[in-house]
Amino acid sequence: MEINGVEIKDTYAEAFGIKASRLLITATTERLAKIAATEATGYGTSVIGCPAEAGIDSYMPPTETPDGRPGYVIMICNPSKKDLDNELLERIGMCILTAPTTAVFDVLEDPDDKFKTGFKLKFFGDGYEDELEIQGRKIHSIPIMSGDFLVESLFGYKKAVAGGNFFIMAENKMAGLTAAEVAVDAIDDISGVITPFPGGMVASGSKVGCNSYEFLNASTNEKMCVSLKEKVAETQIRKDVGGVFEIVIDGVDEEAVKEAMKQGIAAACTVEGVLEINAGNFGGDLGEYKIQLHDLF
Repeated sequence: MEINGVEIKDTYAEAFGIKASRLLITATTERLAKIAATEATGYGTSVIGCPAEAGIDSYMPPTETPDGRPGYVIMICNPSKKDLDNELLERIGMCILTAPTTAVFDVLEDPDDKFKTGFKLKFFGDGYEDELEIQGRKIHSIPIMSGDFLVESLFGYKKAVAGGNFFIMAENKMAGLTAAEVAVDAIDDISGVITPFPGGMVASGSKVGCNSYEFLNASTNEKMCVSLKEKVAETQIRKDVGGVFEIVIDGVDEEAVKEAMKQGIAAACTVEGVLEINAGNFGGDLGEYKIQLHDLF
């Protein structure tokens, strides 16, 4: 299969189940809301080493938010229910409550269950907290120096999908980088997904374990390193490829991840110098979701 002359390999991306929450952060201005959203999703690229996978999902205009202020939707993901509960409490408490003029609401649809995140956080008010209702939502109002911090009492979580991915193989680094940025921009328009790596792009593809050092859980994927294509016998990089970037996607469900992959790949294939689209998998040993690239189109 080809799109705009770019070869789409007959392979699949192997994704896995994860638990996810979806939060709306509002503030007096869009800038302040985005600052809080950025802080709350930091250190959240991969659960290989991070305590969560997290990212900004979408902007929400004042006409669509519970308190009539601009906001950003974020997703926070973790394989463990207990750990996700802890991540919500810590990230809201340390990164959003501390940010100027913010409020936080639950915006996850069809949750499997709910955490008592806001209920726990209200005790920061030390007995001065209050309770109110906004559009049928139970809200805790916590006095802070700049006013009152508002947080919804309960936050939902559900089984979601992590690790949807595709590789952009280009003739040089700049062509690959441009295609990756274009792909991330296209994915940004899709609700219910995040690209948790820096700028949405993965520069350092990895494999499970390490051939040389036992203390590492993961190490560089030498088969996909452009500087090693002449040195590694099992290289997966063709001779005319000089730049490789991976896009990793987490989503509220498999359909959201598939749509993000489809739109991202289609966008990447419009960039001159892109030669091939591939995907990462572990032979079916990692996850339950096998997203065939050809089936996307």
